[in-house]
Amino acid sequence: MLLLGIDIGTSFIKVSAVDAETQLSVASTQYPESENPITSLQSGWAEQDPEMWWQCTVQAIHKLIESKKIDPKNIAAIGVSYQMHGLVLVDNQQKVLRDAIIWCDSRAVEIGENALEKIGEGRCSSCLLNSPGNFTASKLGWVKENEPEIYKQVDKIMLPGDFIAMKLTGEISITSSALSEGIFWDFKKDKISEDVMNAFGFDNSFIPKVRELFSSHGTVSAEVAQRLGLPENIPVTYKAGDQPNNALSLNVLEPGEVAANAGTSGVIYAVTDKLFADKFSRVNSFVHVNHTTEKKRIGVLLCINGAAIMYNWARKVYGENLSYSEMDQLAATIKPGSDGLFILPFGNGAERMLQNNIIGAQIENIDLNKHTKAHIFRAVQEGIAFAFRYGLDIMRENNLHPTIIRAGKANLFLSNVFIQSFVNATGVAVELYENDGSVGAALGAGIGAGIYKSYGNAYTKFKPIQKYEPSNVELYEQLYQQWKKLLKIKLK
Repeated sequence: MLLLGIDIGTSFIKVSAVDAETQLSVASTQYPESENPITSLQSGWAEQDPEMWWQCTVQAIHKLIESKKIDPKNIAAIGVSYQMHGLVLVDNQQKVLRDAIIWCDSRAVEIGENALEKIGEGRCSSCLLNSPGNFTASKLGWVKENEPEIYKQVDKIMLPGDFIAMKLTGEISITSSALSEGIFWDFKKDKISEDVMNAFGFDNSFIPKVRELFSSHGTVSAEVAQRLGLPENIPVTYKAGDQPNNALSLNVLEPGEVAANAGTSGVIYAVTDKLFADKFSRVNSFVHVNHTTEKKRIGVLLCINGAAIMYNWARKVYGENLSYSEMDQLAATIKPGSDGLFILPFGNGAERMLQNNIIGAQIENIDLNKHTKAHIFRAVQEGIAFAFRYGLDIMRENNLHPTIIRAGKANLFLSNVFIQSFVNATGVAVELYENDGSVGAALGAGIGAGIYKSYGNAYTKFKPIQKYEPSNVELYEQLYQQWKKLLKIKLK
């Protein structure tokens, strides 16, 4: 029996087929091989065409089937993971009305601040656990104010994963987790927030039917099944944002457990059983995948917009003919501290942990007679690790103190330079696992379909492949304090 996981990333779509018994991926593909474009019509804007995600999903599934590694007739359920906080708008014919405003778009910050003032900081903290910021609700508020003709045509709003599930099944649904990441959810009442809907003046009919995260979100339609080469009526039984899903893929489900991811953005995601809100909304709380009214599970998310996207930029500019592995080998030839070169990796929109400031990426102290591209490659990785440390300190201020962090062996966690910089800068050990977002989505589908009778049953084969311990903490503390001093200057 197979489980199909679809991960809708910013750069590409990845699809994996997981053997339900062994809980291991038997085949995986991604599309495209390069990176999907982000449209930025103005500084701070970021959009993608939802139909592009769907076409990439179709192509990735075709590649998976054409690999001959699986029999599609054995697929029992489908799960979807997706880039968080995006806004997808469709009319009553399920036609996309405009490009999606995605997670790193900063245009709605002021609109979110106005909503915060209307609702009140106290109610936002106690009921929403977040400021509206530039999350999905505020993005919809921007469309209402600036594109009234499009707004008039809106039938339903969705997060990116809801859109892909709609394309598969023809049905539109949403979950409390998705609504919470869009800042539409009242945690105290466990329902859609009346405060938010009233503050923005949204029509309640915009919100799709709310379903349990682990449940049927429809079945693959006959037309789509024929196009994809899949059997009809496979149920879609799981949908979750990429960071809650990454936590699920790493079996991070209980209070005190922590996951990390260093893809396009960088994330630390901690689970707590408390209704948690940072007073400055620098870290954000969402409904975790296993949250219930009786057994609260809140995911506290630290997000750094500029992580692997900064390393990708360094490759384009300084290492066009190099692989990431070759870049890492060059970085490893440079001593920690990069001979005084520091990089602030904040060039991908407003940073929530910096209270929505946009300071851009910065290269500091460059010496034209000393520094080489190898220094750049190391300084970028160290700068990203220091950004993680800065965010982790915010979590520590809020009484979250991880002693070990789990991460998938992917993206920047493929680099020994980055991993050592991360563990030494944070002072926290890291366990690496083979699982990724698409595998997590497949396991989630198995839970949602009842193939696994409990969460634990989905992880009976779950073991770390490597563990890294801090080893040079004193030096990295000195380097971090120098880096932090540069950041503080930029924030003044």
